[in-house]
Amino acid sequence: MSVDPPTMTDTWNPAQYEKYRAEREQPFADLFAMIRPVPSPRVVDLGCGTGRLTRRLHAALGARETIGVDRSGRMLEQARAGGDTPGLRFERGDIGLFEPETPFDIVFSNAALHWVDDHPSLLARLAAAVAPGGQLVFQIPAAHDSPSHTVAEELTRLEPFAAALGGWHRPQPVLPAADYARLLFRHGFVEQQTRLVIYPHVLQSRDEVVEWMRGSLLTEYERHLPTMLFQTFVDRYRERLLPQLDDTRPFFFPFPRILCWGRQSQAAGA
Repeated sequence: MSVDPPTMTDTWNPAQYEKYRAEREQPFADLFAMIRPVPSPRVVDLGCGTGRLTRRLHAALGARETIGVDRSGRMLEQARAGGDTPGLRFERGDIGLFEPETPFDIVFSNAALHWVDDHPSLLARLAAAVAPGGQLVFQIPAAHDSPSHTVAEELTRLEPFAAALGGWHRPQPVLPAADYARLLFRHGFVEQQTRLVIYPHVLQSRDEVVEWMRGSLLTEYERHLPTMLFQTFVDRYRERLLPQLDDTRPFFFPFPRILCWGRQSQAAGA
């Protein structure tokens, strides 16, 4: 399986990511519900994180084999700490390079593909990884045009961050929902569903949005900044973001996500 180990700094913090476990798990449940039952499938979970949901996926599908792939060694340490499970294993690798030698019955990814550039090319590679009659199932956060994301990008153009980042900007590869439907059709998924869902998260206050982002979006900026400067980045992020959010308690935090499911033609790849 072509999933070369990455060399970048690992800034993922499993404890920080899991702070909002319940909110992050609802999209997984909705995505899982889209899967059509298959006897003893071979499954891959791209961007498996801490592996807790991968274990649920493996058991619920009755999979004969499930491989969880993630680029974060820290996440995979926690995944493997869950103990040995027959047919389940975890591998470190870059899901953007995922090109397995043997296709899978179910290629699954929950909240990970937005870290990979060039989604038309990515969907072509993922489609090639699905066996004839198999399923591609993925969920992508689509909050890139929300203040929680745009404020971070604005800061990359200001000093001292611009000089430290050396011209780097976080890529934004997420497409409109309809484009994923078109790509699924183009790559032979004769049955498909594409949904744009707004998840209504209720936080104690707007300050918690910063904590939410520290477990996901801001890890990418952390990888590209010196430690002390990153803390300054978070402080500036908080100063700019909070005035753009309603100062209400509790705070309503709508979070859009794109959920996609497709089943390949039995003749795919023929």
